[in-house]
Amino acid sequence: MTSSAGSDVTMLALAYDALTALDSDGNAVGWLAERWVYDHDGTRVTFTLRPGLKFSDGSPLDAAAVAKSIERGRSAPGSLIAPQIADMKTVVARGDRDIVIDLTGTNYQYPLLLAGKTGMVVNPAVFEKDAQALATRPAGSGPFTLTSYVDNDHGELRKNEHFHLADQIGITRFLLYPAADPATVVASVASGQYDVARIPASGIKAAQASGLEVQVLDSMYVAVLDVNTSKPPFDNPAVVEAMKYGIDREAIKQIANFGIGDVDYQPFPEGYVGYNAALGGAFAYDPARARKVLADAGLSGGVRSTLSAAAPIPAAVEQIQAQLAEIGIELTIDPVPRSQWTQIVYLNRAKALGYDGFAGRESPVQAFQVLFSATGLMNPARSSDPELTAQLAKVAATPTDDPSYPAALQEATRLAVTRFPNTFLYEVPSILVRRKSLAPLKQNPSLIRWEGLPA
Repeated sequence: MTSSAGSDVTMLALAYDALTALDSDGNAVGWLAERWVYDHDGTRVTFTLRPGLKFSDGSPLDAAAVAKSIERGRSAPGSLIAPQIADMKTVVARGDRDIVIDLTGTNYQYPLLLAGKTGMVVNPAVFEKDAQALATRPAGSGPFTLTSYVDNDHGELRKNEHFHLADQIGITRFLLYPAADPATVVASVASGQYDVARIPASGIKAAQASGLEVQVLDSMYVAVLDVNTSKPPFDNPAVVEAMKYGIDREAIKQIANFGIGDVDYQPFPEGYVGYNAALGGAFAYDPARARKVLADAGLSGGVRSTLSAAAPIPAAVEQIQAQLAEIGIELTIDPVPRSQWTQIVYLNRAKALGYDGFAGRESPVQAFQVLFSATGLMNPARSSDPELTAQLAKVAATPTDDPSYPAALQEATRLAVTRFPNTFLYEVPSILVRRKSLAPLKQNPSLIRWEGLPA
């Protein structure tokens, strides 16, 4: 609940279930909840649980437990879920299977919103007794149960026989390790130390040469420069605009990313309902235009700042530094310990410019909240825009199956991309290397899931 990394949802989904899930097209489908229904004006939504659900310890997972879990998410000190459900007035159990959520206004995003970390149900019997224990002993109802944990080394999980799709889980023992050193990860898979691992694009040829299978899965992860407009020189809109035109994203893709991924200028991938086709070339590389923007603002004499990135510094960062130097923006690379990145950049808001990535969210309105709202974690300046706020209210008030929904959402994308300083760069697929004995993993919009994978 206090984890600030969007990408951690894949690891959390090993131990936790959410009320809903996303299908391959990004639509909400039933998971712990088998159905839901809105009232006539969209201010009340009732989720109905599947019968007979249990937490991994065998205790009943009923509506009362779900209501307590959601209530904790919106009221516990330090909760980063709370801003996403700020419009929730009450959440109560009605009988054993119905959870009734009342809202301050119309919001049809809840089935999407509750498909990720926000909707993961935590066993109240555990957090009411010792909430701190959840950090190393997660208490959910997901496909696996954590049985041992060695800090900074690995976690061991076993199949949860109480998981509602336990008959689809063929893996009985699951060992989860921190991201391996890129220089050794391929050899580690080839030797049998790991069955599957995530690798950078630079490791694809080595993996194929070792006879391993490589999978490139589409993701909602997009590389981005997070700009803090409360700090100079980025408090000058001309610097922000020049930077957007001064980066050759295609060159970065070809050199630093070995041609993997797609250049993009917005937070959503092509094909996603929020993708605005009109922004397809919104900030295409134009160094002459970037120099003119700086010259018109009286900044031709050079702009200097730092470009922060989590260590070890990715190759793309040095390319960005060199490209921006060509237009007159001199950046000193500032390595930040990876373990302190979120605290320093997003919570302390101590850096002017940071290279990072946005992992996407199950609900597009939730994504906008994280990136562009006054409470957004990845909005270092905590700035907001009244017109975007109004447009998002319109999106939330539109049922996701209404014909007008895509246009309303794409207009919100246009407002965000053209008015906020975020410099989106390119989509970053998940590149997995696996032993041939392991079946291919399934494509999923937000998670890597293990149902149906033979052991």
